[in-house]
Amino acid sequence: MENRTEVSHFLLLGLTNDTDLQLPLFAAFLLIYTITMVGNLGIILLIALDSRLHSPMYFFLGNLSLVDFCYSSAVTPTVMAGLLMGNKMMSYNDCAIQMFCFTAFASVENYLLASMAYDRYAAVCKPLHYSTTMTTNVCAWLIIGCYVLGFLNASIYTGDAFSLYFCDSNVVHHFFCDIPAVMVLSCSDSHINELLLVYVVSFNIFFAVIVIWISYAFIFITILQMHTVAGHRKAVSTCASHFTAVSIFYGTVIFMYLQPSSSHSMDTDKIASVFYTMIIPMLNPMVYTLRNKEVKSALLKLKSTLTL
Repeated sequence: MENRTEVSHFLLLGLTNDTDLQLPLFAAFLLIYTITMVGNLGIILLIALDSRLHSPMYFFLGNLSLVDFCYSSAVTPTVMAGLLMGNKMMSYNDCAIQMFCFTAFASVENYLLASMAYDRYAAVCKPLHYSTTMTTNVCAWLIIGCYVLGFLNASIYTGDAFSLYFCDSNVVHHFFCDIPAVMVLSCSDSHINELLLVYVVSFNIFFAVIVIWISYAFIFITILQMHTVAGHRKAVSTCASHFTAVSIFYGTVIFMYLQPSSSHSMDTDKIASVFYTMIIPMLNPMVYTLRNKEVKSALLKLKSTLTL
């Protein structure tokens, strides 16, 4: 028998112990989080206020903005508090709650991107039947399914990680309670749990990616069959923003979670984690608005209304 003390708190090492970097990093993350909040909540408000944006595409975009705001908020304020006040302790329950919230909304985003790919397929490949294909009920059920699957997956991920026994070491080599960083601290055999994590994450990612690939295969075939330059441009502009968001999101997630635990470098993981927890939620509103004429028009209309 060994003397083992059960862990009740976790110590997050954060991004850096260099005191000279902590204030600049806090300022940078505060700016990023402010842009994230303004961008995502602004899109939600704009879609709610402008009747021209009450269509399936913007219904999905509004939910994507909500999800981006929520999963960034699950991590970024904690990181900023650690940098500003130096308090990097987190209770066992708070760590589990943070992991659940982050993985829930990240999983919802995974399925939302797949649903949006199907919406783009219907818009480009079946434009005459779009209104009957993407009805209000269909959109509502797709959104409900995304949230149900997302929160179910988060329950599996968090339950899988916290079913392990933690003792002796409570130092998390990360700036938030990410699954691989927490599981590596377990003093019980985590081989089965790691396999379950890889299998469940793989299924969720590849299911969504297959839906996206099939949708874009049909879109690409349809674009090739178009005979006008205007048709090509319209189809490409319809899908460009979504395709950009998909590439950024899945590239980072696959890099983070679909590699063996032995291949994980904590410093590399931290850099990748900053990207998908903070940068992606900030970039998505820009990706979807910079080249979107309808959103620009709605913004100008709102601006002119506010200035009157």
